Amino acid sequence: MKQFAKRKLLLLFSGLATMFVLTSTLSFAGDLDPSGSKTGTINDVPAAKPGEPTLAEVADAVGHSRIALNFVWTLIAGFLVMFMQAGFAMVETGFTRAKNVAHTMGMNFLVYAIGMLGFWICGFAVMFGGVGAVGALGGTPGLTSEFTIELFGKIFGLFGTNGFFLGNQVYDVGVFTLFLFQMVFMDTTATIPTGSMAERWKFSSFIAFAFFISMVVYPLYGNWVWGGGWLAMLGQNFGFGHGHVDFAGSSVVHLVGGVSALAGAIVLGPRIGKYNKDGTSNAIPGHNLPMAIIGTFILAFGWFGFNAGSSLAGNDLRISVAAVNTMLASAAGALSATIYMWIRYKKPDPSMMANGMLAGLVAITAPCAFVTAPIAVLIGAISGVLVIIAVFFIDQKLHIDDPVGAVAVHGVNGLWGVLALGLFADGTYGDGWNGVAGTVTGLFYGDSSQFVAQLIGSAACIIFVFPVMYGFFKLTDKLIGNRVSEKDEVDGLDIPEMGIKGYEG
Repeated sequence: MKQFAKRKLLLLFSGLATMFVLTSTLSFAGDLDPSGSKTGTINDVPAAKPGEPTLAEVADAVGHSRIALNFVWTLIAGFLVMFMQAGFAMVETGFTRAKNVAHTMGMNFLVYAIGMLGFWICGFAVMFGGVGAVGALGGTPGLTSEFTIELFGKIFGLFGTNGFFLGNQVYDVGVFTLFLFQMVFMDTTATIPTGSMAERWKFSSFIAFAFFISMVVYPLYGNWVWGGGWLAMLGQNFGFGHGHVDFAGSSVVHLVGGVSALAGAIVLGPRIGKYNKDGTSNAIPGHNLPMAIIGTFILAFGWFGFNAGSSLAGNDLRISVAAVNTMLASAAGALSATIYMWIRYKKPDPSMMANGMLAGLVAITAPCAFVTAPIAVLIGAISGVLVIIAVFFIDQKLHIDDPVGAVAVHGVNGLWGVLALGLFADGTYGDGWNGVAGTVTGLFYGDSSQFVAQLIGSAACIIFVFPVMYGFFKLTDKLIGNRVSEKDEVDGLDIPEMGIKGYEG
């Protein structure tokens, strides 16, 4: 009977998946406007009455208000993403042990401050110093210098060279808006390895890492994708779709963070007692599941700023599609993870519900503005199963100790999200993206070259980030040491590393 019930569940969900794909590809007649380009035009402005200003007379005021709306939208979205730092702190601390609460919270707190200052010193300049005019923010003057090389007769942008310390050459309201929004994205990347390396990482080594990733690694790859660098130019230079497209950061934020987390966990090694001599794995439960669940909800809330806010424009009406797709993918990820755990391991496991929701959010981050609602659900549902498979594979087969599943959530599903865009972008949005005429269209909708661009961008991320971060952790291990003493790890890191307990009594 149990096997029969399982088969019925599997048939039901495979049928639903087929329905989602079919409904996403059907065309309907009528006045639908999925891109938002036809909604709210000059025809919706009433004609001036005698004695009132004409449309021409109010043009300047309208233009100023439009940019002001974009500023407000982008800044509020940035504030939401900043609050995600609290969510990460709660998730990671809840999934680790009580004896390390002050240490885990301390890393999640200070990475915000260090990351911000590192990005201010040079990270922002490296990433966006040559991005050019961001029209939605009024032009961003000063961000006009990109270091390039010429290969195969093509120009390859490598990093920006304007904007260090937000100096006078970029003292502009639009540039400052862009800095705030992009800074909190960088801090998300910097936070991810604090989960995979929790409960045995020296605080001094963590500080060196926070400066390095915010000043060098994240900005370099970010420049290649979002700063006008060579991955963004794959379309113009080689005809690969619109170049590597990542709407809100499945690769730029999450894959970079996940690959860094993998490198760090490998160099650091597993926690004491994690693996037996025969290679079998021991579960080390976290101390506060409610904290982790609340943190997950905070992250899901902040993710609306993450995804919809990446339009940088309140007047880009596609933000509604990005926001709804974000919700749907998160729900599908949570539900599919629950069902998979229930069928495979007999219990639903709330910790995997949380990771399933986060996996859905990570996976939809790149394609959120480019896919239909049924496809968003499909992407999220796949991610919810994928994260569980990845967690157990990394733990039991690779014997890499990742206390919170950061590599599986952010690395594996960051990769899945970028590839999903190359598969499922439906061609209703993105005209002119990265300077390429026409909308962004994936493999299943007729453009195989976009999928190639997604593959190249993903491979470039892994090939660049992993060896650089692995080398960095090896170097810091030689210079200052990465790992706490065995005694401190067994007793707990709060007193020896932080000087104060997370919990008293």
